[in-house]
Amino acid sequence: MGSWKNHVRGQLQHRDQREKVPYAGVFTSLSQLEERFEIRKQILEDVQTKSLERGGVEAGKNTSLLQLQLRESEHLAEKLSQTVSDLTTVLYLKEAELQYWQSRVSRHHQEALTLAKGSKTLKATLSEYEFTIECQCKELAALHVEQKELKEAAAQAWKEKEELLQRWMEEKREEADRLNKYNDTQERWQRLAKQLKKHLHKEMAQGYDPIETSSLSGATKTSPVF
Repeated sequence: MGSWKNHVRGQLQHRDQREKVPYAGVFTSLSQLEERFEIRKQILEDVQTKSLERGGVEAGKNTSLLQLQLRESEHLAEKLSQTVSDLTTVLYLKEAELQYWQSRVSRHHQEALTLAKGSKTLKATLSEYEFTIECQCKELAALHVEQKELKEAAAQAWKEKEELLQRWMEEKREEADRLNKYNDTQERWQRLAKQLKKHLHKEMAQGYDPIETSSLSGATKTSPVF
């Protein structure tokens, strides 16, 4: 907030250095010239009085010289008076400008106060947002940990599933092997039974022999298991 005040103060000082300081000695010079004018005027009156009393040529010369000096003084006085008038006008303008700048400074000061209040409100809001972000970051970290644990549990479950599937496939393969062996055994028994039936029908076609039939029946009952 102090930067703009320093800037305005520096601008006013620069303006004084540029516009007021060069004319600082004018009023002093004017006073001195007015004093000289009064002195010369008094001297001129005295000389004129003496010249009237004496009536000499020398007094006339002195009177002419003093009148010339008086005219010069009057010219300088008029010039200085005009300068003073101009400076007074400039001074009024500068005072009006100073009032304008002071009003602007007051307005900027009010704006600065408003901005300071807004900045304070924004800082409070920012603090709330930072607190919310911090809480959300903590929640996110907790969710990451939970996600990691879930991934590990899912990986373990998948591993157990694969192992279970592998065991189930092994059991099914063993069961299929047993079923294949059983089917092979059944097929061998069926082939053997067909052969026996065929042989029996052949024997019966050639003639019935109870002994052979009995021996054949015994051989069938005592057949080994393959």
